[in-house]
Amino acid sequence: MIKKKILVVLAHPDDESFGMGGTLAYYSSIGVEVHLICATKGEEGDLPEGFSTMNYSIAEVRQAELACAAKILGLKSVQFLGFRDSGMEGSPSNKDPRSLVSQPLEKVAHQIFEKIQEINPQVVVTFDPLGGYKHPDHIMVNKAATKAFLDCTQKKSRDTSSDVFSPESLYYHTLGRNLLKFIIKILKLTGKDPCTFGKNGDIDLNSFAEADFPIHVQIKTRKYHKLRQQAAACHQSQGGGQFGGRFISLLADLFDRKESFMRVYPPVPTTGRIRDDLFDY
Repeated sequence: MIKKKILVVLAHPDDESFGMGGTLAYYSSIGVEVHLICATKGEEGDLPEGFSTMNYSIAEVRQAELACAAKILGLKSVQFLGFRDSGMEGSPSNKDPRSLVSQPLEKVAHQIFEKIQEINPQVVVTFDPLGGYKHPDHIMVNKAATKAFLDCTQKKSRDTSSDVFSPESLYYHTLGRNLLKFIIKILKLTGKDPCTFGKNGDIDLNSFAEADFPIHVQIKTRKYHKLRQQAAACHQSQGGGQFGGRFISLLADLFDRKESFMRVYPPVPTTGRIRDDLFDY
């Protein structure tokens, strides 16, 4: 029997836990190999007040936090592409020649292509086209992972006898829009501006809450909620998963017990039931 494998392609340490941690824990628990590619080490992450790095660099701290989370989630492997965190849109770090967004798309895609050939996953998962919340690195990873996946399929289709490995499906993880809209209402009722959300006030919830991405697969993650919380707690340099304050994080914990994915390849008919397995293609 062929071993089932998932390759998740993300941008920063913590993306794996805060975004789709329940899904990763679920698949690991049933014997699927879950591999993670992380494009950067999160060098631009802002540390909470009073947080001590003990003379380690931010990159070293965040790398250790990811190792902690990966163990809890049961990841088979974690590999870094070696690019630098670009920071949010408009940050001076965007222009750093080492930053992810400064790289040619073809270069990043080729590195992901090589990892696909090394790991041979049936399923590849990455961010949606908005990168979840419009982070430049997330958007770059979406484009690069998509190109790498399509390069695999196209090269294989041109020469079926070649040694090129071609995954069977590509998914984008997408945030639950109903929860986002509910959080926006709560923020407004409490006098807070949803356009300046997040620890640094640099996330505009309104700008992506209306995005209409189809959902083809939903993974029920209630049973894995505690593991997801434990993995998120590893990322203390990023607040341990307390987005927008403890109250907003509590709302997300209470109401967002499913993680949603849109299937990009193979194409999905416009009508059809929402499935509950990324391998159901």
